[in-house]
Amino acid sequence: MRKRPLGVMTAIALAAGATAGPVAAAAWEPAKPITFIIPAGTGGGADLMARFIQGIVTKHNLTKQPIVVVNKGGGAGAEGFLDVKGSKGDPHKIIITLSNLFTTPLATGVPFNWKDMTPVAMLSLDQFILWVNAQAPYKTAAEYVAAVKAGDDKKFKMGGTGSKQEDQIITVALEANTTPKKFTYVPYKGGGEVATQLVGNHVDSTVNNPIEAVSQWKGGNLRPLCIFDSKRSTYTEKVTADMAWSDIPTCKEAGVDTEYQMLRGIFTSPGATPEQVAYYVDLFKKVAETEDWKKFMSDGAFNQTFMSGPEFTTWLEAAEKRHLALMKEAGFLAAAAN
Repeated sequence: MRKRPLGVMTAIALAAGATAGPVAAAAWEPAKPITFIIPAGTGGGADLMARFIQGIVTKHNLTKQPIVVVNKGGGAGAEGFLDVKGSKGDPHKIIITLSNLFTTPLATGVPFNWKDMTPVAMLSLDQFILWVNAQAPYKTAAEYVAAVKAGDDKKFKMGGTGSKQEDQIITVALEANTTPKKFTYVPYKGGGEVATQLVGNHVDSTVNNPIEAVSQWKGGNLRPLCIFDSKRSTYTEKVTADMAWSDIPTCKEAGVDTEYQMLRGIFTSPGATPEQVAYYVDLFKKVAETEDWKKFMSDGAFNQTFMSGPEFTTWLEAAEKRHLALMKEAGFLAAAAN
């Protein structure tokens, strides 16, 4: 065969490149370790979920960069939120959120709003359950509420995570059923500590998330009275010898008409590009597809609702309005939020 001149070969190559069309730009990926902030203490629901996600990502090699979990729960989570707010343009920070996304700025007046960060996705909605010690005489929520109503004012102690946060909001809502008697609300740093205090009979009840008290329930130390949702859990597999999550009646069924669910979602720093947000949405979809995650959801009785994009933003706007109304009714609003 005759060799073609170099100039001809170059022209052919250029022509081929031109007909092939533009080369697609590489999708964004993290260039350094991802900092995963938890705006709460250790042992609670947010901490357990974030660390479990870290384990799934590592186990299944879902990112090229490692995820580093950091607890920043100071100021009822304000420390973590302000960190992300101040990290504009750094997409290597993500934060797991709970209801303090709304309650902390409303209760403290700290200069923060969820719109100061970039929404990524809702991972699930977390339930709340009214728990008592397994040795307590109350077998139903109605029996417990009746005892509170018949007892001395503030005799019964309700343990919860933080002050003027979701646990205390639910406690105040419960008091509509015990009027004129009220609980003495006892705040702790995390849900794990709350469950331990109830096992030790240092408080009379708690409104812990399922995942925060499931091990003590399995161990026969705690008793669930009702779930704060409009419908029962969908998980029918037995958790104890004789009960599944679905066997726990709703509080409304039990004559205690109170409902509340908490966001478990992901945000990243302000100024994140659509490509960066898309990377994290895709990452958490992969996490949600694993059998590890499905079991985690079942074990913790989570409402498996995944949202992203405009749908998630619309949900956040509605949730903010609802929390403003709840906080105002409870008298928890800071002067700046009124």
